Amino acid sequence: MNEQHLRAIAKQMRRKILDISHTCNMSAHLGGGLSMVDLTATLYGDVMNYDRSNPSWEGRDRFVLSKGHGVLGYFSALVVNGVISEEVFNTFQTNESDLIAHPVMNLALGIESSNGSLGQGLSLAVGMALAAKKRGQKHHIYVLLGDGECNEGSVWEAAMSAAQFKLDNLTAIVDYNRLQSDGAGADIIDYIHFEEKWRSFGWNVCSLDGHDIPAIHHAFTECTVADKPKVLVAHTIKGKGVKFMENNNDWHHNRLTKPFYEQALLELEGN
Repeated sequence: MNEQHLRAIAKQMRRKILDISHTCNMSAHLGGGLSMVDLTATLYGDVMNYDRSNPSWEGRDRFVLSKGHGVLGYFSALVVNGVISEEVFNTFQTNESDLIAHPVMNLALGIESSNGSLGQGLSLAVGMALAAKKRGQKHHIYVLLGDGECNEGSVWEAAMSAAQFKLDNLTAIVDYNRLQSDGAGADIIDYIHFEEKWRSFGWNVCSLDGHDIPAIHHAFTECTVADKPKVLVAHTIKGKGVKFMENNNDWHHNRLTKPFYEQALLELEGN
């Protein structure tokens, strides 16, 4: 692992998120996109096995974005790592674009699934992992959820299934930033002992700082147990990298006007 390289990827991704959020002239989901950047930067920058020139290669690892509103933390990884072009990325939220506010399945662009209705991605990933097992295929399935969507019962049904089927080719990542669209998670449904809940469902649990790239890399590559699905409970900061957005739920979904954009760039460079 080259930590400096991965940090550079993450910084480029955050800059891309700010640039496109400003130029699209529309509101965008900034906070949850920024909180997941270090996770997707590490995945696409070093961990996942894929072919930039052939995104639909059968042997590729699969990535499912369950928290579909975090799409800017996904599309920025695709463009910085050369899966999609700058020209495609710059069409974000324009008329007839393939890149809208939530992912729409398009294997030619490296987008594995359509997501937006929360609580569905883990079930899809379980099916993909089980199918790979039955076919004797060796690729790995990664799925990124928000902690808010873990309020959904469907998440826990899928979690039970993954443990039952011993899907050690499945890794879930929870972007645990403690905020959701309606406010603080603790004020809505408080997840006390969140890691223990996953462990009680039969998962191998890795709890980590979701902005510590060496810790993220270690959790992806080393923290494994045979016959168990793995979950990374990544403790993150919503809006990470831009101080006035950090832990500020006003930026869950907002418009990045020119004054805010210029301030955000200064803060990003300062970090």
